[in-house]
Amino acid sequence: MFNFSLKTMAVTAVLLSGISSASADVTLRGASMFDEEHAFTKTLREFERLVGEAYDDVSFDLRLNGELGVESDYVTYLNQGVAVDYTILAPSNMAVFSESIPLMDMPFLFRDLEHWDAVLSSDALKPLEEDLREAAGIVIVGYHGGGVRNLASAEPIPSMEELAGHRMRVMGAPIQAQTFSAVGAAPSAIAYNEVYNAIQTGVIAGFENEAASIQNLKFYEVAPHISLTQHTITVRPIVMSAKIFDALDADLQAAIMEAGAAAGAFGRALESGQDGEKLQEMIDAGQIFVTEFEGREQMLELVKPVQDAYAAELGATELLENVRGM
Repeated sequence: MFNFSLKTMAVTAVLLSGISSASADVTLRGASMFDEEHAFTKTLREFERLVGEAYDDVSFDLRLNGELGVESDYVTYLNQGVAVDYTILAPSNMAVFSESIPLMDMPFLFRDLEHWDAVLSSDALKPLEEDLREAAGIVIVGYHGGGVRNLASAEPIPSMEELAGHRMRVMGAPIQAQTFSAVGAAPSAIAYNEVYNAIQTGVIAGFENEAASIQNLKFYEVAPHISLTQHTITVRPIVMSAKIFDALDADLQAAIMEAGAAAGAFGRALESGQDGEKLQEMIDAGQIFVTEFEGREQMLELVKPVQDAYAAELGATELLENVRGM
């Protein structure tokens, strides 16, 4: 009788444990380098809202203002399935795991905003998504972006002549350095959180970025001259750790994928619309001085062989041609 009671208690405990586990809320941990007003954070909040509407037993813990580090840290966390479950990343920061993923962030890849949005609304980048999942354990659930990246520098860079030898920070992916080397600059990869001090101390003379980040992180204090090279329309994937994603039930996975696509469209419209506004706000405040860049067509011709060689090296020539042809 005593043994039977123990067995019964053990079975009951297992059943209760299963009920508790099944009914417990899932808490997903997020990270943003920025405050609530930044487009990245607003997009992540929209993602959270949409997932929550579709799936009851989920909550979110989004840490802001770089509390959990910088994007390169987030990539490591996502890969390991610790600390950060979802965020928005620049593709170049994921190059440490996936050599091909920076292709979607390659300078001069998109002709204009219409071309950019058409590509991100299609399945054109699916091969890169699959490579990232396999190589890095990171799932792309949607696409944010829309910031137009220009040169920001301590001194004006109005033409190819001034660009020659310009010491500038680029993101870590080799294609970034190769592209700017091709147009005559002297690029170097420096951690994002070191850029301000590096310009201030003269280690570099400038960098490249979109208006929202220049404004949010006050880069205009050390790099007030903006040269309108318009070399990149940003692609910023909304991502999740595959280890975390794969452990979720099918209904929540479906909710996340649907919410990611919708939040991405929301974020693209938001950031592309805000980009010019933020640039004008800084102009009106006397924080930046904007210069038209002479020689953009020459830059396009100089970088095309670099793009072709990079795509060929990755076995992505057809993908690149498909993007160009859309």
